[in-house]
Amino acid sequence: MNLPISFEFFPPKTPEGAQKLRAVRQQLYARAPLFCSVTYGAGGSTQEGTFGTVREILAEGVDAASHFSCIGATRAGVREQLAQLKAMGVKRLVALRGDLPSGYGLGGEFHYASDLVAFIRAETGEDFHLEVAAYPEVHPQARSPEADLKAYVTKVRAGAHSAITQYFYSADAYFRFVDEARALGADIPVVPGIMPITSSTQLMRFSDACGAEIPRWIRLRLQAYGDDTASIKSFGLDVVTSLCEQLLRGGVPGLHFYTMNQSAATLEILRRLDAR
Repeated sequence: MNLPISFEFFPPKTPEGAQKLRAVRQQLYARAPLFCSVTYGAGGSTQEGTFGTVREILAEGVDAASHFSCIGATRAGVREQLAQLKAMGVKRLVALRGDLPSGYGLGGEFHYASDLVAFIRAETGEDFHLEVAAYPEVHPQARSPEADLKAYVTKVRAGAHSAITQYFYSADAYFRFVDEARALGADIPVVPGIMPITSSTQLMRFSDACGAEIPRWIRLRLQAYGDDTASIKSFGLDVVTSLCEQLLRGGVPGLHFYTMNQSAATLEILRRLDAR
């Protein structure tokens, strides 16, 4: 499969988790990713862990993208963090509005990801390649599909270079989103986010939180497997590989894997795609 791929990690919370992630990264580096991204906790709560993991990835010789959220942030604080990231050698950012930590009001000087994108562009020019988020199945907090699409187009016009989608299991939703965005003049590359299925309960929990739809047939099959983890993983590999094949046939610009700090499922999906 001759197509750019990228991997996403979250900053580990323990020394053991950090050690395990180092091993996982080495396994995934064999696939020569374009970059690896590292997530950022609500309100920047994992900033130290995020930047630390980004530093390690860069030291391992791989391009690293830091997630960068702006809710609750000030212009002065963002300016300082951008200088820090630039000094670290970061050349790619995933610019997000981000989630508020529970119990916090809105606050800060940025209200939308488009505000952050515009500010980074004004402050740093073309120093950073800016990725933004896209929601083929509509952001869970959007007032309407039209409002969500308009918000995405605003981010693109503010200076985004490319987008990574929330995960989904309907290729039609992705292609429809891309067509509608292009019709409004937002023609940057939109890379589909791919979530391997390895745990039924984990997938349901994440999807309920982020608004990603699990098609009824997939949900029912997962429920039918109960605690049979081997069957869940086998079924998940079939479903996600098939999804990737549909996306590749449709000409996607790349694949971005939400690894959940694991390597086995992602590597197996890529192995199967190689054998297409």
